[in-house]
Amino acid sequence: MQELSGAVYHWTAIHPRIHSRVSSHFLGQSGTLLDPLLPEGEGPGWLEQLGRPERIVLTIRHHLRDSKSIAEHFGCPILCSRAGLHEFEGGPRVSGFDPGDQLAPGLRALEFGAISPDDIALRIDAGPGYLAFGDGVVNPDGIRYVSDGLLGEDPEAVKAELTAGLRRLLDQGFDGLLFAHGEPIASGGKQALRAFVETTV
Repeated sequence: MQELSGAVYHWTAIHPRIHSRVSSHFLGQSGTLLDPLLPEGEGPGWLEQLGRPERIVLTIRHHLRDSKSIAEHFGCPILCSRAGLHEFEGGPRVSGFDPGDQLAPGLRALEFGAISPDDIALRIDAGPGYLAFGDGVVNPDGIRYVSDGLLGEDPEAVKAELTAGLRRLLDQGFDGLLFAHGEPIASGGKQALRAFVETTV
């Protein structure tokens, strides 16, 4: 468990399906979980040390992870971009939001979506300000895009769209970065993201 400035908490766990370590976050100021996967051997009650979850937000529809059991335990809603709601037609119950919507105090959804329409970024007004990413950008050992095999039939075109989206996001107010796949950048994130964008030109 790592506490970042602004009561933002980060932890990792091994994803049982993809067998790799993924990241989850809890935003203490608004009681919001991002893409939660509980640590190995832990149940939803483990989260009570951080505070009571008021909502769960998915950065992309594929990141349901442990959201269903957590939502049932705490009686909190699960939110996902409206463009990804088809994933949940058979359950669990998930509510949709649109880019630009404020999802909680200090938490706003931003359009990103080059990998899929429901892959969004989140602006978090806590501490230095953060941007949170789902699958569009990862940080396993430095900021990068996912491998070409995950970017569809024309990876270069998708990467060009992702780069254009990142350029727009650089206008937002933030200094930290959170990733569903990879370690957070607690400060200097805007500078690091700008440097990455410039290398992809």
